[in-house]
Amino acid sequence: MAADAHGNPIDFEITGGEVHNAEAAGCLVGKIGAAEHFIADKGYDSEDIGEQVRRIGVNPVIPRKSNSKKPNPEFDSYLYILHHLVENLFARLKHFRSIATCFEKLARNFKAMVFLACTFIWLKVK
Repeated sequence: MAADAHGNPIDFEITGGEVHNAEAAGCLVGKIGAAEHFIADKGYDSEDIGEQVRRIGVNPVIPRKSNSKKPNPEFDSYLYILHHLVENLFARLKHFRSIATCFEKLARNFKAMVFLACTFIWLKVK
């Protein structure tokens, strides 16, 4: 899930339950558009994602995993506080019963429900 600076959804990718979220990060980085910072949690800490973000001219703000030996000079802890906006977006999506309980079994149907919920979030309708 990609969100803007206000916590509104920009775009998302649907993956299987067994697929790590970082697998879809490459697709989302290409859809971000004009941004100054790419804020993500420790699960997205990889050199591939960091390089892809830097190539489009965006500063990655991703904390290192606890077992990482490399320094992280570009990490800004003040900006990382804004990561909660994405978590809040997931909380707002879970207000929609069909998304929270995964009623839809087909990925295309679930994706349609998430699109609809994101539309309601943009319209501020619940």
